[in-house]
Amino acid sequence: MFKADHSSRVKSLEDSFVMPVDFLASTDAVILCGGLGTRLRTVVEDRPKAMALVQGRPFLEWMVNKLSQSGIRRIILCVGYLGHLIRNHFGDGNSFGLKIAYSEDTDLQGTAGALRQAYPLLKSDPVLVLNGDSWCEVNLSELLIWHHRSGGVGTLALVPMKEVGRYGHVIIGPDEQVERFEEKGKGKGAGWINAGLYALSREFLLSIPIHGVLSLEHDVFPHWVDKGLYGFRLRNEFVDIGTPESYQEANRIFCGETFL
Repeated sequence: MFKADHSSRVKSLEDSFVMPVDFLASTDAVILCGGLGTRLRTVVEDRPKAMALVQGRPFLEWMVNKLSQSGIRRIILCVGYLGHLIRNHFGDGNSFGLKIAYSEDTDLQGTAGALRQAYPLLKSDPVLVLNGDSWCEVNLSELLIWHHRSGGVGTLALVPMKEVGRYGHVIIGPDEQVERFEEKGKGKGAGWINAGLYALSREFLLSIPIHGVLSLEHDVFPHWVDKGLYGFRLRNEFVDIGTPESYQEANRIFCGETFL
């Protein structure tokens, strides 16, 4: 696993906080994989975006396998568009060494709406939340220690990008707290972007309105600026399959990866 950009600070946190042996095993991971994936339709037409094949395996399978290898033992898949294909492929998760539950977002309520709908299935606090169309290697123990010691409601994994225009820009202060978000298309040049991986408290989850189409990135996270939302900076390769171009790049990045 990769080390965080601020690993020295994480090390000091580790010295003052002993993580229970089963902490990862008792932490729920939620993967948001119910979107339509319209930008990818020209190359992936017959399946949900998260099931796009990367090196011969569904992208979502790579994610589930990596979480399992990290020590996660329970995953909730928020499915929507062609969700039955995901259910049929993963079943109860036994073949991956974990348990998988499903939350069906038939109304396509957006990332925040789907996450809020899944709340009754969640047992841990915090919960790991991942976008089903991106991946960045991270030591999950370090991320959760950072989140615990910050005392915040949420922690966003961030990665550097030479050109933030396509993704949007996350600005954080000297204490690592998120100060503001710049929407994609507005910022230029290098900066830190949202890697699509979060540790979120139950307080945060309960703040999401139950009804309505809502995006975590656009409708919910900005509400928590300066209210306990922190960034966890990484220097790791970021994989995104949201467009045909980045999908092809994902195949390159995963080339040579071992699937256990």
